[in-house]
Amino acid sequence: MTIEFKLPELGENIEAADVVTVLVKEGERIIKDQAIIEIETDKATIEVPSTVEGKITKLLIKVGDKVKVGATILIVDEGSSDENKFKSENKSEIKKGDKTSEVKTEPEVEDKLPIVSKSSSKKEIVNFRLPDLGENIEAADVLNVLVKKGDIIEHDQAILEIETDKATIEVPSSVAGKVLEVLIKPGDKTNVGDVMFRVETSDVAVEESIPIETKKEETTELPKIETNKESVTTPTGERTLIQASELDDQPPILKGAAPAAPSVRRIAREIGVDINKVPGSGPNGRVSMDDVKAFSKKLHESYSQGGGTGLNIKSELLPDFTKFGAIKKAEMTNIRKKTANHLSYAWATISHVTQFDKADITLLEKTRKELNKENEKSDIKLTVTAILVKIIVEALREFPQFNSSIDMEKKEIIYKEYFNLGVAVDTDFGLIVPVIKNVDKKSLTEISIDMNALAEKARNKKIGLDDLQGGCFTISNLGGIGGTYFTPIVNSPEVAILGVSRGAYKPVWNGSGVFEPRLMLPLSLSYDHRIIDGADAIRFLRFVVKKLEQPVKLLI
Repeated sequence: MTIEFKLPELGENIEAADVVTVLVKEGERIIKDQAIIEIETDKATIEVPSTVEGKITKLLIKVGDKVKVGATILIVDEGSSDENKFKSENKSEIKKGDKTSEVKTEPEVEDKLPIVSKSSSKKEIVNFRLPDLGENIEAADVLNVLVKKGDIIEHDQAILEIETDKATIEVPSSVAGKVLEVLIKPGDKTNVGDVMFRVETSDVAVEESIPIETKKEETTELPKIETNKESVTTPTGERTLIQASELDDQPPILKGAAPAAPSVRRIAREIGVDINKVPGSGPNGRVSMDDVKAFSKKLHESYSQGGGTGLNIKSELLPDFTKFGAIKKAEMTNIRKKTANHLSYAWATISHVTQFDKADITLLEKTRKELNKENEKSDIKLTVTAILVKIIVEALREFPQFNSSIDMEKKEIIYKEYFNLGVAVDTDFGLIVPVIKNVDKKSLTEISIDMNALAEKARNKKIGLDDLQGGCFTISNLGGIGGTYFTPIVNSPEVAILGVSRGAYKPVWNGSGVFEPRLMLPLSLSYDHRIIDGADAIRFLRFVVKKLEQPVKLLI
């Protein structure tokens, strides 16, 4: 029996990934949990394990491809025993007395794209797949399934109604026969090439493609639209015009416009919302009616309160840098894109304040080095960051507003009763923040082991999605590089972040008429002023400083 292995769910809000490495090839046998591809999402590089066993009969992806969640990666033959079971199940569905029951040839499963078929006496089980829908159209929403299991269908009979980003289309059948299995339902999101139906047919399909007519989307014929017949200039300078759906009396749609149904576009125009500025919550950024309403609501709230969240900030056009000298362009990595978008959102929505202080870690550093020397055979080194992780947990217990998130829509504060801390890691391909889970239940040694393991995974692109989620508070330590103070950006939806710079010896007044050299550690605490007041923030920071200056109490 042949089975399709599809890209599984990758985590919240992750809909696609880039193929970095393909670890298998056609003809190879694979087993469950075997790594088959390596992909890169917006957050991390991940190995995808197989959930099936068998021989790979078809490999549908290659290095460099952009693969969506749910897209078929490869097709596997699970083996003759499963195949015979599948054949016997199909054979039992043939009613006694049917002409087809006299055919002795066993049914075979074959993939069929839309084709013109010629008659043959050979009976086949055909996988009917969603055909090519046109340039740059890779997926569609299923609006209506026009047939059901057991129906007899004919060539060119409409069997499916779908909606793409541009129009509503009826998909005709390219085969005639009996529907054995319906694999989709209304509301599904399906990709070009996905199996829609399995059909038992006595027709052998060959060669020619049947074109599927959309509702007159060609740019060459505009028989009913008389809007001065002017073309529109795109941001790239291309002048193009696409006819709107005949079901919607709307203006021409630019290529690359936000994906949305005609009814959604109409509502957006009527309430004065630019559909291209609405963030879509659907697959591939598809804009729904709820998205338009939510966007409109935020705009009105922003105007009425005299504030804003950056929704209407226009980006300035960059100058032509080649006028001043040679340049080189490099595309952002997925991690860099995600970081840029996330930090832009955090900076625009969070009311940032940063407070600074210094901790005298002379005694702490002496104690830390002595402990590391005693335990040098264990290869586990106690670091200042590991100590800070332990201290921050105590601080979060003392000041619970720092272990919270804010929901402005519902006007609620969400207090967390767990303690997961993120530690920023500098890698060759961007900043990654792995999360150490349940820190309150771990010793300093266990924290050090977990922190080192996560940092190593991050630098080697082996970090998992679960390792990046669930953080309550973040520590960013730049002391190993240098600097005095900096203003870290809060990692939304958290409400605070601690920045650590390089410690340095400074003359400190000892109260007895003498300046002593003391190792001072600069600390920067950024926080969300919507939920944390300045007085509480400095109390939090002073709590951390005192713990650092009293290492004996920390060890106890």
